[in-house]
Amino acid sequence: MEDRLVRAFVAVADHGTFGAAARALAVTQPALTKQIQALEGRIGGALFRRGRLGARLTPLGRTLLPDARDAVERLDAFELRARRLTAGGAGRLALGFGLSTIDIAPRAVAEFRRRHPDVGVTLDDMATAIQLERLRRGQLDAGFVRLPVGEDLSVLELGGDHLMLAVPANVDPAPGVRALITTHGLVALAQSKGPGFVDQVEGYLAAEGIRPRVLQRAYDLQTVMALVAAGVGVALVSAGARVVVAPERIRWLPIDHEAARWRIGVVWGSGEPPAALAAFLEVTRELAAAGW
Repeated sequence: MEDRLVRAFVAVADHGTFGAAARALAVTQPALTKQIQALEGRIGGALFRRGRLGARLTPLGRTLLPDARDAVERLDAFELRARRLTAGGAGRLALGFGLSTIDIAPRAVAEFRRRHPDVGVTLDDMATAIQLERLRRGQLDAGFVRLPVGEDLSVLELGGDHLMLAVPANVDPAPGVRALITTHGLVALAQSKGPGFVDQVEGYLAAEGIRPRVLQRAYDLQTVMALVAAGVGVALVSAGARVVVAPERIRWLPIDHEAARWRIGVVWGSGEPPAALAAFLEVTRELAAAGW
């Protein structure tokens, strides 16, 4: 049954006359009359009796009116949900992030939730390699990763990150990065936690010709920072992660070396992204352009 016929029935019942209902629906009165007649023909009975006081519901009309209202409300809810889905205002997103985007990713999700509260979002911490694997399997909608990635994935580049040296606050930074690493030894992240980041650290150390003593490995960045703050050793940490996990008893030394820098971005599957993901990417793009 055509929804316009049901809407016509409800409009006439609400307005009491065919003329007022026609104006509300932006149709001519003869067209509205034909719609009501078509509906009555479909159901096999009269819905209204027309008289000098307007259109009055028949017993059949009074019985069917609640069902008609319910049908119209459901149709309106369907149209609203469809528009929200098309605009990215409803759905669900599964996102991943890594050490380099531990600050950026939550900000993007927070702003996206503010604009699109109907979207359910999960954000999980995982290494770049795991994110890429899950993206290719369709288990993840998008991931905040270190670049580059394979050509089979789409990329929104967000900028860069770089290594910094975390040093206990009571240690004199004057000797410089190389001397501090050699003298105090490293507290390092476990390979299984962040293989891409660990490879970046090892690449930098190799490029500088530094062979450090690794005093202890930890399985999360918070533990690495706590050990440095306690004076166990020094640590190489991404500048992006420093913003989130920076105890007061640590000072930071910048590292100016090509091997200590890399690019970061959001990646997703090839092709046109679904509406909710497209909306999330637009929010992320705006934040990146504004400098976060």
